[in-house]
Amino acid sequence: MINNAHGIEIGGLLEAARLAGARILEVYGREFEIEYKGDDSPLTEADKESNEAIMAFLERDYPDVPVISEENQQVPYSERSSWPRFWLVDPLDGTKEFIKRNGEFTVNIALVEHGRPVVGVVYHPVDDTLYVGVEGAGAWKISGDCAAEEIEGGAHYMERTKIKVVASRSHSSPEVAAFVEEIEKKGKEVDFLSAGSSLKLCLVAEASADVYPRFGPTMEWDTCAAHAVVSAAGKQVLDMVTREPLSYNKPNLLNPFFIVE
Repeated sequence: MINNAHGIEIGGLLEAARLAGARILEVYGREFEIEYKGDDSPLTEADKESNEAIMAFLERDYPDVPVISEENQQVPYSERSSWPRFWLVDPLDGTKEFIKRNGEFTVNIALVEHGRPVVGVVYHPVDDTLYVGVEGAGAWKISGDCAAEEIEGGAHYMERTKIKVVASRSHSSPEVAAFVEEIEKKGKEVDFLSAGSSLKLCLVAEASADVYPRFGPTMEWDTCAAHAVVSAAGKQVLDMVTREPLSYNKPNLLNPFFIVE
């Protein structure tokens, strides 16, 4: 696996993600309190602990690169619009999954250049699995102490006779059911997979799933790191309407509905 890219030492980034994951698991293994933010989304001690670990690493090793994190006070667009590159972080993606204790939560760290994710790390703490994507170099999966395994997404889903559709465990919808129905009308056989957090995008990146349609709200920090993995694995994350790749650092950090294929 590549060690340095886009001015980033990848090994150090992986260590930071693992440290954040260890902080999360420490809280996961005991009782914890749940707070609610202004938008009614849940917040736990684990979100805060992970954010502290990641911010300490980024501020120490990359002091000149600004950061947008879900758990930091958001920077006005008038200021961040001039950033050519920045970190985009979700210290605990899948807080609802964390609270349900189903294990399907991740640490997401991405480097964005000119609105495009160029380096992304997604860490799944429960099974000690890292997904890494680097623009121009490739994508890898690292399970525990095993060597990095290069991953590729494979053929477009409509080229297959049997299609694995992945969707959110917490946000199933009639739109997803309609999407599956349309595929079946074309004579395809559909297997329906369910997963939480950014793992859904990573399943497509590693060809464990073929397509992920998202018809619910997500924020830029929810998708950016996994988007880098998907792109580096040869797949796409596209706006459902325009069919253009998702872009980052928009005035409103809310993503449009999208499809990973």
